[in-house]
Amino acid sequence: MKQRMQFVACLLAATAIVAVVRASDRVAVYAKVDRVVLEPNVEAPETVQIWGVFAVAQPNNPNDYQPAGRGYLYYKLPANRDAARREWLDLKTVAGTPQLVAFGSRWEGAPRIRRVDEKPSGPDVYSVNTGLVKVQGRADYAPIKAVIEFKK
Repeated sequence: MKQRMQFVACLLAATAIVAVVRASDRVAVYAKVDRVVLEPNVEAPETVQIWGVFAVAQPNNPNDYQPAGRGYLYYKLPANRDAARREWLDLKTVAGTPQLVAFGSRWEGAPRIRRVDEKPSGPDVYSVNTGLVKVQGRADYAPIKAVIEFKK
């Protein structure tokens, strides 16, 4: 009986640990991308405007996201220029489709969503994390749900 109670206690503790680990999310941005503007050109971009609806990570917080918003993200290249350019081209391929994507590292800085009428200035540094990830399922996860249900 005592062993069974210890087993149940261990199982409950393990479940609690898994729940805490699952709550942490390293992604900086969940997005539905409408369009991508590479500047000064597609062949050798230095900055990118990513237009659409975004759920952006709360800075210095492993669990929460800011409310979803429409506008654009404005980035400049990081030290790993080639990887960032590849991701920017990948973003261009999903632009205008219903495909949701995740990218960036919340630990390297979350970007600011800029208003649609705001002129581009002071780009954020793009963070190369685990690449561009297509979001499959998980429509009940808060930041993904916020992007899907955004109505402004």
